[in-house]
Amino acid sequence: MKTVDNIVKRTLVNLTNKGIRATPNEYHKEFCKVARNVKFTVKECEQFKELVSRLSISEKEEIKKNNIETIEDMIPILLNRVATKNIDTLASLFQKSLTPSISLEIDESLKKFSVKIGNSPSLMFEEDIQHEMQEFINKRFEADEKIVKQKTADIAKLVTLMGQYLNDAIESSGNGGEEVSNIKDKIEAFDVGNSSIQELSKLQSQLINAASSIENEMSNVSKRMQDGKSQVTDLQNKIKQLEQELGEARKEIKIDHLTGVLTRRAYDKEAERVEAEYNRLGQNYAIVFFDIDYFKDVNDTYGHEGGDIILSTFAKILQKETREIDILGRYGGEEFVAIIHYNLKKELLKYLQRVKSIVTQNKFVYQSHKIKITFSAGVAIRDSHNTYNDAIQQADILLYKAKESGRNKIILEDGTTL
Repeated sequence: MKTVDNIVKRTLVNLTNKGIRATPNEYHKEFCKVARNVKFTVKECEQFKELVSRLSISEKEEIKKNNIETIEDMIPILLNRVATKNIDTLASLFQKSLTPSISLEIDESLKKFSVKIGNSPSLMFEEDIQHEMQEFINKRFEADEKIVKQKTADIAKLVTLMGQYLNDAIESSGNGGEEVSNIKDKIEAFDVGNSSIQELSKLQSQLINAASSIENEMSNVSKRMQDGKSQVTDLQNKIKQLEQELGEARKEIKIDHLTGVLTRRAYDKEAERVEAEYNRLGQNYAIVFFDIDYFKDVNDTYGHEGGDIILSTFAKILQKETREIDILGRYGGEEFVAIIHYNLKKELLKYLQRVKSIVTQNKFVYQSHKIKITFSAGVAIRDSHNTYNDAIQQADILLYKAKESGRNKIILEDGTTL
């Protein structure tokens, strides 16, 4: 912290000695120059430049209208922009956290509450709204717990029912076999030559009774098995549905609900797998950071629903052009990241040119509006860096460079610009 204070002081002194006003650009250039002289990281310089470059048109007009020229006067506007973005992101996360992940029933009051938070994210900081959030979170856990208990009970019923019918079948088969065995012994011991008609009739009657008894027992077992078959089928269907619901729940963890691409966490997992293959097989790849230009202006003009349409449509374009062997994820907000495998540079360039051509030569449609969209991108090559983290940081830096130098361009780390 002491080093930063010294850099700030030296920056202001240098500007004063040179007779230069402390405008954002002049202050930034002098600050970074002093920081490099004392061998201090200039990451903060890049972050500040990015904040300035991302100011919306309305924010820039506010700066011009109020004759804001110094860093000190500009800081409140920058802070307000960061806070607004963070509140919107936080509101979106809360909306997702309130929705049950397994139970498909969503209370009407939860729908209304979610819409209210989406329309006015700042409401989250009010005490009564926070209390409502806590109640909905409790309801979510209760709903999921209820579904899991119900499905577990269905599985237990299936196991018990199958055991019961198997026991019935074994028991009936055993009783019938014992009765037939007794009659067989009597027949073998029976002396036909010395037997009377009455004795033969008696034996015949015993045989008929035994057959009838076995027939009745088997009929009863068959009926019980037939009745149980429908119950078993119902339970099997419920279990299949449970498997589907649990599969959907796992899928939701991996897939971003709005864009249909991998979530940040799922992307990081896939990136680990790709990096392991690179270390084992040396299979090179490129990391591409995409960022939609002036996305905040879209939200301000057409609302969050319009912004969501732009995001989902942009994601569909990326999905269509990105192969299954490659990785595509939403990194956050309007940022997307892709891992593209290639052998020759021209293959990578063709992919990037296709995406840019589709986006820039078409207009995105929301209701009756046709909206022109562009994007910026930074591309880093894995084998040009020691680690994956170094490569993705370079892609991020190149993305910022593309936005700072006018947007609507793709910059590769070898200097190629599309």
